[in-house]
Amino acid sequence: MIEVVSKSNIDEVLPLISKYQEFYKVVDISDAKNKAFFSQFGETNSSGCQFIFRSNTKLVGFATVFFTYSSTLAAKVAVLNDLYTLPANRGEGIAKQLVEHCDSFAKSQGALRLQWLTATDNEPAQKLYDSLNTAKSTWCFYTYNT
Repeated sequence: MIEVVSKSNIDEVLPLISKYQEFYKVVDISDAKNKAFFSQFGETNSSGCQFIFRSNTKLVGFATVFFTYSSTLAAKVAVLNDLYTLPANRGEGIAKQLVEHCDSFAKSQGALRLQWLTATDNEPAQKLYDSLNTAKSTWCFYTYNT
């Protein structure tokens, strides 16, 4: 079951956010910082929304969608910024359901497309993404580390 993260359930998702950050080797993981950051999003927030997936009553995954704009498309686009499923629950179709839910949500908010990045060595995630009706980008990704 997929539900929106809100003030009533945000504390439940914090351990999964920490695990996600550990996966991507974040050094300074802080529940307080995560709670303050992720609390700003919601179903009616124009910046984005976070969703959780429950299997029975246990929280086993989450996804976060942010909104931005594309000058080349002259349109609003959605960024699937985070997608995480507990290792014990991988292969159960949870990530696929979260991606599809985020895509539907993005479209309902007027986004032309849903787009995302993943680490080049995250082959399990790429296997899922390649199985969906998606196209892999040929763009290079750069960042300033300020």
